[in-house]
Amino acid sequence: MTGPELGPFPKDPPGGRRAVAVWGIGVAVYFVAVIFRTSLGVAGLEAADRFHVSASALSTFSLLQLLVYAGMQVPVGLMVDRLGTKRVLTLGAVLFTAGQVGFALSPTYGMALAARALLGCGDAMTFISVLRLGTRWFPARRGPLMAQLAGLVGMAGNLVSTLVLAPVLHGLGWVPAFAGSAAAGLLVLVPLVLFLRDHPEGHEPAPVRAAAAGAVGGAGFVRSQIRDSWREPGTRLGLWVHFTTQFPAMVFLLLWGMPFLVEAQGLERTTAAGLLTLIVASNMGFGLVYGQIIGRRQAARIPLALGTVGLTAALWGSVLAYPGQRAPMWLLVALCVVLGTCGPASMIGFDFARPANPAERQGTASGITNMGGFLASMTTLLTVGILLDATGDDYRIAFSSVFVVELLGLAQILRLRGRALGREREREHRGPAADPTPTRPAPASA
Repeated sequence: MTGPELGPFPKDPPGGRRAVAVWGIGVAVYFVAVIFRTSLGVAGLEAADRFHVSASALSTFSLLQLLVYAGMQVPVGLMVDRLGTKRVLTLGAVLFTAGQVGFALSPTYGMALAARALLGCGDAMTFISVLRLGTRWFPARRGPLMAQLAGLVGMAGNLVSTLVLAPVLHGLGWVPAFAGSAAAGLLVLVPLVLFLRDHPEGHEPAPVRAAAAGAVGGAGFVRSQIRDSWREPGTRLGLWVHFTTQFPAMVFLLLWGMPFLVEAQGLERTTAAGLLTLIVASNMGFGLVYGQIIGRRQAARIPLALGTVGLTAALWGSVLAYPGQRAPMWLLVALCVVLGTCGPASMIGFDFARPANPAERQGTASGITNMGGFLASMTTLLTVGILLDATGDDYRIAFSSVFVVELLGLAQILRLRGRALGREREREHRGPAADPTPTRPAPASA
């Protein structure tokens, strides 16, 4: 399959302290969004009691949130490309804060679902915006590291959910914990509105060409952005890398980890919370390692992604197949350490989509890529809940669905990697000066 020719990227921004400050504001918004997103992961059992729901109905909370998040990725990417980072981040912060307040005060299951959907909508606007800030404010060679650092800060938000929100929830109750945490959303809005800028002076993105985009801002623009991004094998490879690597840890952290460790493995809640914290800490450590490796050696992307998938499957298989009712603590610790590699590995997907698309398509391409892991997570969250209800809470059968999803993603990565890497080499050989954006994209082949 051949894609449209790539346009030149603008000159590298300088980076520096101001870039760090502006990027830091965006990352702070993402940090709060992740706290809100993962807050249900430490409150799954309490949510089941509060709303009197079964395992599959409980999974619907996270499923709906992820469905909204995944469905919003391409629209958000288009919004970022068209409206800029500041406007999209501001709207996202307002929405996810309102969703967290609504979830705290919801008296019924239906209202709580609506609140999580609103939260997911706002959350969907954060990460792509932060990626865009990184490409606008820092040199291209810093791209992999800045993306991994953003993911690391997001995992720190997960850590706050585990270490701070969980004790508050158990000590003060549902409403104080969730409504009180919503104050963080208001806190990050102030510097966002006052100080965030989309790009440094003199580094404005190239305007979208009307001939290529149709009616700029209208249906022609939308079709062109999505079509041209999807035609690039690097974008599609990025989606499948994100799909295959992210979901095992997200399913565990977002909902099913705590019930699995407490109900299936017989651990105390404090011990289970410690293992969830270990995943987050491992993620943060591996994020720095993966970012440094990829920044120095692009050829390491595929081996790192495939190695993460293989190691994750091996540890899951060892835990689920362990003879006896419960796996030993050392094996659960090993599983949680390996699950910490999933987040950093998923960021590799953006390192395939980024060089495949010019600056004016970065938001759209990132949105397509970011859909992958959340679609996989959404599918697995629902499947685990259904299987638990159908098998009388047999976690071994329910969590075996992880392998099916991994096999699907692995097949797609192996299918696309040759075309995507060949396209990258072609661009590097020709150079950006010889790679103008045509007014009509090249036709795609199967």
